[in-house]
Amino acid sequence: MKLIIATPSPYARKVRVVLREKDIDCEEIIDIPWNKNTLTKDLNPIGKIPILLQEGIAPIYDSKVIVQYLEYLKQEPLMYPLDPTDNISARLIETTFDGVCDAVVLVFLENSRHENLRSTDWIKRQEKKIYKGIEYMSGDLGNKNYFVGNDFSIADVCGISCLEYLDLRFSKFNWRRQYPNLENYWHTHRDRKSFLETKPSIQIIEPLNN
Repeated sequence: MKLIIATPSPYARKVRVVLREKDIDCEEIIDIPWNKNTLTKDLNPIGKIPILLQEGIAPIYDSKVIVQYLEYLKQEPLMYPLDPTDNISARLIETTFDGVCDAVVLVFLENSRHENLRSTDWIKRQEKKIYKGIEYMSGDLGNKNYFVGNDFSIADVCGISCLEYLDLRFSKFNWRRQYPNLENYWHTHRDRKSFLETKPSIQIIEPLNN
């Protein structure tokens, strides 16, 4: 089994964390999907990572789909709760954090364009999604140590991955000062082995031409 990743990606990190939590062996192949020579163009029609490769089956892409596949492959420990209400809650939290990360990516890419081509209105619109998403998640978490129930789940995988991605790509947002409960939550989970082994790091991408 092989997983194509980009080292900054919170989506790839989500899968990497789950692989470690489930103790599934998987080789990681580092790629830069924005570059011309990316591996993704031949494996995923929309050119995104992560992509899971396994002999005898077609490439599996999209972090949610991959995690669901890993859940079928090895159920324990569960990432998606069995209780229907908790399951939906975990998936909604996953979607919200993914949406925040989507907006961070769009802001980063827009700021990577030539200054005269950047859209300030577009950037502000994406930043609003980031701020509102984190505000909502802070309210949802309250003073709990886990987003759903009393167990570590995909919601927490996405929570820590998103918060640390903000540190990497959107550091002007001091979420720790603004939301102390999220900082306490981060302190609770930051030293978990699966997070320590998958910390995001910056990659250099080829300059955008427009």
